[in-house]
Amino acid sequence: MAKGERKRALRGRAGRMKGGRGSGRATAGHARLWGRHAVEAALKNPARIHRKLWATREGIDSLDGELPADFPIEYADVTDLARLVAKDAPHQGLVLECEALENRFLDEFTDADPARPLIVLDQVTDPHNVGAILRSGAAFGAAAIVTQDRHSPPESGVVAKSASGALEVVPWIRVVNLARALEEMAEAGYWRIGLTGHAEATLAEALPAGPVALVLGAEGAGMRQNIEGHCDALAKLPITRAVESLNVSNAAAIALYATTTR
Repeated sequence: MAKGERKRALRGRAGRMKGGRGSGRATAGHARLWGRHAVEAALKNPARIHRKLWATREGIDSLDGELPADFPIEYADVTDLARLVAKDAPHQGLVLECEALENRFLDEFTDADPARPLIVLDQVTDPHNVGAILRSGAAFGAAAIVTQDRHSPPESGVVAKSASGALEVVPWIRVVNLARALEEMAEAGYWRIGLTGHAEATLAEALPAGPVALVLGAEGAGMRQNIEGHCDALAKLPITRAVESLNVSNAAAIALYATTTR
């Protein structure tokens, strides 16, 4: 379908936005995503069930690929879209409501390519950090990220925007008991490395040749003692004394690079 034909096909569903100012949250069981990369990746993900796209005409034109003629879309202006997302969120003329992705299970990935590391996040709750870690995971070929369901952010527009499309690429495994998940990784042959500034060994010294699970804790608090106790080794990144520590998403990116280039 040509671009002009696509516009004609979508124009019949155009209309003004209704409702008050939004928080950026979708209804229960749904996710509301915004921004070109996040929306485009979700539209291309066959695992996604899409409910509705609100967009400016410029936003539609920025997408790579064609939308089906019967895709549920409503044209809106920038001000209307701002009411659907978190305050000051950079929606870039695109807001998509879709079903949340189905939960994945750890045993789907522990038997996968041993060269692809797992990323384990212990109570990392900032959605910007989780999104950035997903993006680094996609860049360096991580098999999945693993979080504790009760202490991690929900799937959201903030996570998706920070991930810049990687939310659709890197599987996100939510578990009830993170310590038990680490035990399952060990049973599957993964060497569990906890990243912490008080470790003696550097990451390069701690890295084995086989499968690796990189474990990172929240900024400030770091890993909980019980989670440290479920690691096979503790390691640090060799940073200078000019800074006390790195942002968890930066640390994850460096650790992933070191793991994939060992």
